[in-house]
Amino acid sequence: MRVAYTSAVVVRLVEEGLVFPFVAGISAGASNTVNYLAGDTWRARASFTTFAADPNFGNWRTFVRGQGLFNSDYIYRRTSGPDEALPFDRTSFDAHPGELSITAFRARDGATVRWGRADVHDTHDLMVRVQASSTMPIVMPPVDIDGDLYVDGALGASGGIPIDAAREAGYRKFVVVLTQERGYTKKPASNPWLFRRHFRRYPAVADALIARPARYNETREELFELERAGDAWVFAPESMQISNGERNVAKLQAAHQRGLAQIGRELGGLREFLDLG
Repeated sequence: MRVAYTSAVVVRLVEEGLVFPFVAGISAGASNTVNYLAGDTWRARASFTTFAADPNFGNWRTFVRGQGLFNSDYIYRRTSGPDEALPFDRTSFDAHPGELSITAFRARDGATVRWGRADVHDTHDLMVRVQASSTMPIVMPPVDIDGDLYVDGALGASGGIPIDAAREAGYRKFVVVLTQERGYTKKPASNPWLFRRHFRRYPAVADALIARPARYNETREELFELERAGDAWVFAPESMQISNGERNVAKLQAAHQRGLAQIGRELGGLREFLDLG
């Protein structure tokens, strides 16, 4: 839900008509990715603000029923139709020239799996991959795609910041949107044995959860080095005042407004980085 803040970046990029040739998303960033490629400012904003009031969004009751604290089957698979809560403009998504990369983590062997446009033949194919990328372990059930179970792409080698995906696609300059402040670092897991116990059938998931803080911190450090070298432009929230589980719509909308104000102040620097004057 911290993406309530960074979805403001999507809104402003679309409003400014800034078109990127390659767009990668991990976890909640996968939703930002597809909303950007669809050019849908309303959906980008609503997905992480007013949608939290939807009675089917998820809670402890859905968690106890095995549907997750966030009811991801509903959120990603039953909201994108024309008469549903978050209609998705597939025509505009298909027309956007930018390439797509969505990352998830394969539970059986710990592989980092990336999907692009060639892997999505309809909106269901797309949204189930966004769901897989966004599935936080323990609080949401893993997602089955073609017989394999997947969890949050943030468990992959980059720790949740897909610079590696862009590099593999041949890019050397990056625009990166973070959901934590510049000074943030992840602390080591306090009870790694809990992960090993919960995921005893999928030890690769437990290993990745334990390794994630170090991977994430390492990628952040590399990112800021790229920024200092002039090869990255980084948007990092000035103040992140909500948690990833926030449900209060007023707080989510306030976070979005803070994000809009910040990207408004920083847009000139982005245009300069992109040589747009």
